[in-house]
Amino acid sequence: MELEFSEEQDELREGVRAVLARECPMSVVREVVEKGVAPDGLWAQMVELGWPALTVPEEAGGLGLGMVELAVVVEELGRVMAPGPFLSTVTQFAPAVREAGSTEQRAHFLAAVATGESTGALALTETGGSYDPARVCATATPAPNDGVVLDGEKDAVLGAATADEIVVVARRPGTDGDEGVGAYVVRRDQVTLVPIASLDPSRGLARLTLDGARVGADRVLGAPGAATAAALRRAVEEATTALALETVGTCQTIFDVTLEYAKHREQFGAPIGSFQAIKHKFADMLVLLERVRATGYFAALTIAEDDDRRGVAVASAKAAAGDCARLLAKEGIQIHGGIGYTWEHDMHLYVRRARAGAALFGTAPDHRAKVAELLGL
Repeated sequence: MELEFSEEQDELREGVRAVLARECPMSVVREVVEKGVAPDGLWAQMVELGWPALTVPEEAGGLGLGMVELAVVVEELGRVMAPGPFLSTVTQFAPAVREAGSTEQRAHFLAAVATGESTGALALTETGGSYDPARVCATATPAPNDGVVLDGEKDAVLGAATADEIVVVARRPGTDGDEGVGAYVVRRDQVTLVPIASLDPSRGLARLTLDGARVGADRVLGAPGAATAAALRRAVEEATTALALETVGTCQTIFDVTLEYAKHREQFGAPIGSFQAIKHKFADMLVLLERVRATGYFAALTIAEDDDRRGVAVASAKAAAGDCARLLAKEGIQIHGGIGYTWEHDMHLYVRRARAGAALFGTAPDHRAKVAELLGL
């Protein structure tokens, strides 16, 4: 297993960072947060550069790259708190279709993703907060003529309010566990959406009410059952790793902004960064940040190579990202002092993104419990 970035991956990082520095300054994020302005210009630039096509298979019109390349991009997106449908479409919707769908379905749905014609979301989590397909309660009842009828609710669905298509995870009535678990592609106008007030106002979460949504047979991804549940778990691993590395990117910016502040803020005639206690804080933050980045990219590599350790690696990465978000958020605010709490300063926006990302698709305690379960502890 090669843990060094290739020359092409380094060039990808440099290119993405340069584009985001130009196209996604904090003013774009604040327009989303304060005025509700959709980041259409940023998304259009991503589409023009082919970013949505990154991990779409070549036969579906994509670039056919792997999880490591996607990880490079999402870390850079996290650095600038990039708003828009990239994360929900490319790291959640697309993997669910790719893993659970047929060749024809992949060609149909993912070709539209690759060209930017369609955005998507993944509706998995329900009121209990579980991200395990085996625990869904929403139902998919076979329709008399063809297809299924969906009922139930989905909670905290990222990007649902603007997505064109939503993969909904539901089960056949009367089943439990992996039995009867299925994935269904639903158009946004077929469900009722209620926006949720999120800790991170730079990207939207919504609650979905299915209420008898009708889905044709051509939109049923695979046969309901254990195979589809396993496919969805693989997709969730990609989504979880992407969230972990996006959180790493945001935490890196918290570190950088705080370090710059500590170099210039003076107390008792000296920069506060020269004080031993502050140096210790930065040392702790840097060690944790580098550990979490390494853990996240290891998880991405296990997915790219379909390594048997991918389950443990993904859960470890998300748990570590949650720990990093908690520490960096606390120290970033504390070192800034009162100014870090003000609306005018950007620090609180980074903290909100990091803490919200740490909660989606399972918190640090959730994933530590997952690691213990997978290791048989």
